Amino acid sequence: MYVKAKVAYDGTDYHGFQRQPGLRTVQGVLEGALGELAGREISIAGAGRTDAGVHARGQVVAFEWPGPIPWQRLERVLLRRLPEDLVVSNLEPAPESFHPRFSAVGKCYRYTLDQGVYPSVFLRRYTWHVPTQMDLGSMRRAALAVAGTHDYTSFCAASTPVQNKVRTVYAIRLAEEPPFVHLYVFGNGFLYQMVRILVGTLVEVGLGKRSVESISGILAARDRRASGVTAPAKGLTLWDVYYETGDFTRAWSGFLDLTAAAQYNEHGVFGPWNH
Repeated sequence: MYVKAKVAYDGTDYHGFQRQPGLRTVQGVLEGALGELAGREISIAGAGRTDAGVHARGQVVAFEWPGPIPWQRLERVLLRRLPEDLVVSNLEPAPESFHPRFSAVGKCYRYTLDQGVYPSVFLRRYTWHVPTQMDLGSMRRAALAVAGTHDYTSFCAASTPVQNKVRTVYAIRLAEEPPFVHLYVFGNGFLYQMVRILVGTLVEVGLGKRSVESISGILAARDRRASGVTAPAKGLTLWDVYYETGDFTRAWSGFLDLTAAAQYNEHGVFGPWNH
């Protein structure tokens, strides 16, 4: 039986998703638990290779399950077997042609900024504390400028191995939940550290260190040195992975009125993103 599942984890104590010899990783822990239950080696594939310290709410994995435990019971058995910072849910059969990464039509990442005077004791592992008040209107305009289909060389780590760095960012939403600001980034694929560098650059715009108008030049430079800092991993969460085009389109277009994409209110804030 080939099955897919949703995986959520607190990435604080993991060296990323992908297995690495001698290191605690999400893939390694999950494969170890499944292997013990199956009595044989189990290999899983994931929708994304999150970095060390990055979290997930909607990671998706798939693997072949030989038994002896029926796959219908596997979810409850894993709840008792896995550590508290790793939860597997929504198990269901999948065709062997399904691949969590290559079958996906889009993903959403969420990054959370803490604008409180003092960092949250209880949420410090999941937020980036930026106590200086940011200009969210400028950040929203910069987000519009950076979205689209571009070569994102300037917004990925210099060590990124892939040659083709053209990706499509469909929408970036800034949602306020004082003292927190959540940035939801929807795209068809992301380069190494791309979301964290996008966020770091938008924060610099919000702090007045860069102008909204500088975004086009950063994209054109195709040089990592042209963009902003890399935001800390702890604020980033793989929020959702989409496998149906309609579902993905509804998710990101709900944040963006395309007929008014260039229109701002008198405060310089793009209206639909204000809700």
